[in-house]
Amino acid sequence: MKNPFLIYGYEGPAYFCDREQETKEIISSLQNGCNLTLMSPRRYGKTGLIRNAFHYLQENDTTVACFYIDIYATNTMYDFVQAFGKSVIGKLDTPLQRAEGLLTRIFRSSQITMSTDLATGMPQFGLGFQPQYSESTLEDIFTYIEQSGKQCYIAIDEFQQVLDYPEKNIEALLRTYVQKTHNAHFIFSGSKLHMMSEMFNSPKHPFYRSTEKIHLNVLNEDVYYRFCANKLQAKNLTITPEVFHSVYSMVDGVTWYIQAIMNRLYRLEKCDITQEICQRSIQQIIQSEEEDYKRLYHLLTINQARLLKAIAIEGIVREPNSSLFIRTHNLKTSSSVQRAIQFLSDEEYIYKTDQGYIVYDRFFGMWLKQLG
Repeated sequence: MKNPFLIYGYEGPAYFCDREQETKEIISSLQNGCNLTLMSPRRYGKTGLIRNAFHYLQENDTTVACFYIDIYATNTMYDFVQAFGKSVIGKLDTPLQRAEGLLTRIFRSSQITMSTDLATGMPQFGLGFQPQYSESTLEDIFTYIEQSGKQCYIAIDEFQQVLDYPEKNIEALLRTYVQKTHNAHFIFSGSKLHMMSEMFNSPKHPFYRSTEKIHLNVLNEDVYYRFCANKLQAKNLTITPEVFHSVYSMVDGVTWYIQAIMNRLYRLEKCDITQEICQRSIQQIIQSEEEDYKRLYHLLTINQARLLKAIAIEGIVREPNSSLFIRTHNLKTSSSVQRAIQFLSDEEYIYKTDQGYIVYDRFFGMWLKQLG
């Protein structure tokens, strides 16, 4: 039987837990002509939620086109346009239109490239253009979308990346094209909450108050327990609410970590899952990541490493500059702690919640606590 606890990807509602209200909100907003901003820290399940909403949108209307574009790895407008074009081009026209030269007429400053997707065997289109033509090629992509006449729903994930591009006009350009393209509606998703909030809540930015907003929280524990218990039961594995609560609490209810643990537990033979069994599964995950954790840890200065380990030991730290915290963990001055906090936050080693600072990667935090 296929492992139902997916760590990556989306394979339909049967493998997707809850988020019913959020899915309805996304569908309703898009179908009623609104754009959306979706925000949460990483690994809360934004991607799965977007794909779940897209699944139902296309199930209800097979004529609509849905695109998910992850721009986390992009560093320039050129990278963005390449990622955007690769996702969209060839999906909104027919073979006859391509034979008649539709793409070459629209993309005047670019060369259309075609290859075969090795996974699916389907044709895959890309763009060849010089970086200086990025702006005009971006306009061509929106023209292609508009001329298709199809209703399009487009999710751009890790949208805050555009703030770090050397080109400073990308926000204004995108806002202009988004407003003009009436047959496309957008989800702008991001995990760096302060940057996303700045983009959509500050009058200084072009996207100021241009979208409806959804802040994603962790899944309800009872709902998640029923989902996991039912999937485990199908393989003659049982887990009590108390044992599940211990797992849920250890990782603060964050979806990806629970999925990773449940994925390990599902590999077991028939048994009653205990807290000890859960701990062994967590240790297996940590051991599999240990080399990466060592590398990340050794990239830090002594001050940064000490602070990171101290936060892991405490679990959550509301006042890292307090004299008590500094003395307890043998840290240096308050100013050096503040500099280390800034670096660790920028590099996403730590994350500031409403309660205080935590180690962003929960399994990394557990590994740090085990250090001598």
